[in-house]
Amino acid sequence: MSASSKKKLRKEQVAAQMTERQIHEQKEAKKLKIYTAVFTAVLALLVVLAVVFGVSKFISNNGIFERNTVALTIGEHKLTNADLNYYYIAQINEFYEQNGDYMSIFGLDPTKPLNEQVTNEETGATWADDFLDAAINTAKQNYALVDAANAAGYTLSEDELASIDQSISTMELYATLGNYPSVKSYLKAMYGKGATEANYREYVQTQTLATSYYAHYAGTLDFDDAAIEAEDKANPLEYNHYSYNSYYMFASKFYEGGTEDENGTVVYSDEEKAAGVAKAEETAKALAEAEYENLEAFDKAIGELSINAESETAVASTAYNDTAYANVNEYIREWVTDPARKAGDMGYFANESTTTDADGKETTTVNGYYVVMYHSTEDNKYPLANVRHILIQPEGGTYNSTTGRMDYSEEEMTKTKPEAELLLDKFLAGETTAEAFGALANEHSADGDGTTGGLYEDVAPGQMVENFENWCFEEGRKAGDTGIVDSVYGWHIMYYVGDSETSYREYLVETVLIGEAFQAWFDDLVENTTVTEGNTSYVDMDIVLANG
Repeated sequence: MSASSKKKLRKEQVAAQMTERQIHEQKEAKKLKIYTAVFTAVLALLVVLAVVFGVSKFISNNGIFERNTVALTIGEHKLTNADLNYYYIAQINEFYEQNGDYMSIFGLDPTKPLNEQVTNEETGATWADDFLDAAINTAKQNYALVDAANAAGYTLSEDELASIDQSISTMELYATLGNYPSVKSYLKAMYGKGATEANYREYVQTQTLATSYYAHYAGTLDFDDAAIEAEDKANPLEYNHYSYNSYYMFASKFYEGGTEDENGTVVYSDEEKAAGVAKAEETAKALAEAEYENLEAFDKAIGELSINAESETAVASTAYNDTAYANVNEYIREWVTDPARKAGDMGYFANESTTTDADGKETTTVNGYYVVMYHSTEDNKYPLANVRHILIQPEGGTYNSTTGRMDYSEEEMTKTKPEAELLLDKFLAGETTAEAFGALANEHSADGDGTTGGLYEDVAPGQMVENFENWCFEEGRKAGDTGIVDSVYGWHIMYYVGDSETSYREYLVETVLIGEAFQAWFDDLVENTTVTEGNTSYVDMDIVLANG
């Protein structure tokens, strides 16, 4: 692989480590087959909606108003109420899938119309308004990306277009399964009277192009060694990983006294609370100043605290291993990341919150204390991995709609292992070069398109399934090593090509630079996209999510 190809691959891998929102969208766009990314997602959406909304909406009205009344103008794009309804229903469905039976916690009653439940007393906004606002924002983002893609001359691949066609054509099957007389009536039941195959296709194609270009653009961003070195020098602590154990004590566990109110709730006076906080700090300080031979001794001392005496289970500290700088608790971050920190160091830190009353008076409350034992700092300067693999997948399996992949039983995995072992033996009996392994991968691997030789370059921690990754980064790993590991995908026959020229630390720095540049580009793109609202009266604002 050429140096430019390696750089391109590394950029694509770095791009995959950006913000959670970006990861979610890129995961769908980066799959070679949109069958999984679009069709399966659409199918799952429709199945859920059929359960949620329960009743068919196709009435005598043929949807002419929905299809001809402009609800939004985004840039040069005019969206009808029917177009907007796709985004609106998608927002409702996403909320339903994420929260399900717990919707009432958020104040949503699924047995009442969305437009009759107020979420903001000051403005009078309802759940329907909130979902509509989210739908408009999503549509704005999508069309901003579509315009950028068109301006750049970016188009969907043949595979992507073919998969969209397949997803639309397969609708007929699910209309039949749902006892609908046609795809059109099925879409109307799911998305309102204005839904048609034509405008649904446009919606899916817009979604796909936006998501595809979103991922593509991230892969075009580039930062040279000088930029990476400058960022690393400016923020050296942020690219380390830290290992420590932390124990948190609630100050309220030390409150004594108190009186019962009319509801039977024990309330404490300010003096009683202050005394409890003082006792909590005294205990935290004693824990932190004691000497411990090891972590087990620290945990033993925690278990012996009076506040843990009546606990039915063992109480101990929580381990935080290889924790990124940003993920270190803000109350202890400065102390944990101090370059002077040594293994075994102890510290304690207050968890404080500040409130401001109507007169502007601030009150600081101590909620509890963290007691921390520091272990180590990893500078992440070790190299990334270059590896080849051959994936042997078991026969059978059960499709998992949640993960979008096949689940294999222990029996199915066991039956397949001899095939992987025989293939590895065949390799070891012949020419044991990376090229020879690649030829076997092209012929036998279930991963890839049969042209890459099973090669993955610049593999970073967190990119691969656990056993695959652990094998790559096992201590002492060297070029030419082989092995077999299992994963949720099947058996992986491994061949270690060698260490990458790029370190994990450089990878982390470039990840941040790309993420920041990408987010700035995306925010600017959306901000400069104009939205004019028209008549949205035909959006289904009165949806009821469940029968009473």
